Order: sequence, then C-alpha cells, then structure tokens
Amino acid sequence: MKNVKSNIVKEIAQELDCGFDCYYNLKTDEIIAIPSFSQFSDEEDFKEAFRDSLEEVEKHKKDFIKLEVLESFESFKIMELFVEQLTDQNLKLELQSILTNKKPFQKFKYKIDHSDFRQNWFDFKHRELEKRVENELERRKPAHNKVYKK
Repeated sequence: MKNVKSNIVKEIAQELDCGFDCYYNLKTDEIIAIPSFSQFSDEEDFKEAFRDSLEEVEKHKKDFIKLEVLESFESFKIMELFVEQLTDQNLKLELQSILTNKKPFQKFKYKIDHSDFRQNWFDFKHRELEKRVENELERRKPAHNKVYKK
C-alpha cells in the first residue's frame, strides 16, 4: 500500500513540475492532470481540449484534492534551499549572487545547466516537490482516513 502511495506522490510531483495542476481522487487514487489555465490564451480552446477531465473533476468534486503548480515564490524557495545545501563553495557563491539579482530563474537555470550539478538540482527539486505533495495530501485528506495508519 505504501508503494502505491509513493508512486502517486511521484506522479503528482512530476505533473506539477511539468506545469500541470493535479486532481487526486481520494477514493480511487485516480490522478487527473490539467495544464494551468493561465497557459492558454483562449478559454474555449482550453475547455474543449480538457472537457472530459474537467467534467470528471466537476462531477466528483468532493472526492478530489487539487494540487496546484508552484507559485514563483515557492519555486524560488526551492532554489534557495538547493543553494544552501551545496558543498561546492564557488558554485554556491555564484548561485547566491544570481538569486539576488535580476532574472534569477533564467540565470539560475543557465548556470545549473552548464555545471556538474544539473542532475543534483533535478533530483533535489523533485524530492522537494514530493515532500510538498505528501504534506498537502496528508493535510487535506478527510479525518476518517487518518484513523488507520501503518
């Protein structure tokens, strides 16, 4: 059972990282991923493209927990946490400087992509997203689901 929940957390974290809002059905363990509406310029196109998923969520609204894509300040916090734990002092100082200047997301990405720490960053970010998903699911599940815990 724990392995199933672990896979659910991983899948939701991956979808969030790709820019999708996730709807998790507590009863069926179904995950519905829908791009954030802000990524679409036309509301009708959005509704048409994701009609079935939107209808499913609406029909069973009380069974779903919505997990939203990170806000920019949340993504920034993950970048700060990554920098804090770095042991390479040169890279750490460079990234700290990047985070305090203009266009921190763009410059951080460029620096990481051209370093030996690229995979470390992706692994770290994914672990942080998984923690966020676990906490959110735990916080928002109904009280009757908390009684039995292994």
